[in-house]
Amino acid sequence: MTNTPLVLVGILILAVGTFSLRFAGPVMRSRFELPERAQQVLAAAAIVLLTALVATSALTDGHGPAGVARPAGVLVGGVLAWRKAPFVLVVVAAAATAAGLRLLGVP
Repeated sequence: MTNTPLVLVGILILAVGTFSLRFAGPVMRSRFELPERAQQVLAAAAIVLLTALVATSALTDGHGPAGVARPAGVLVGGVLAWRKAPFVLVVVAAAATAAGLRLLGVP
C-alpha cells in the first residue's frame, strides 16, 4: 500500500528541512559567537560520535558480532589513516586485510 503523493510530499519536506539546517549554519555563525569551551566540546563530540559509529559498524553484523576479519581490517585502516597514508591505500589495505583473513578461514 503505497501512497505516492504522500511519499513525495514527505521527501520534499525533508529536503527543505535539510537545506534549511545546512544553510542556517554559516548564516548563524556570523551572528553568534560561541565561547571557546563550547567549540572544544562540539569538536570532541563530533569525534566521539564518529568513533561510536565506526565501532558499531566494525564490531557488529546485524544483531550479532562481526567476527575477527572485519575489525582487523578496520584496525589496519585506522592505523594507516592515523599515520596519514593516502585514502586509497587506507581503503585497499583495510579491504585486503579483511579479505585475506576470510580467505584463510578466519570469520
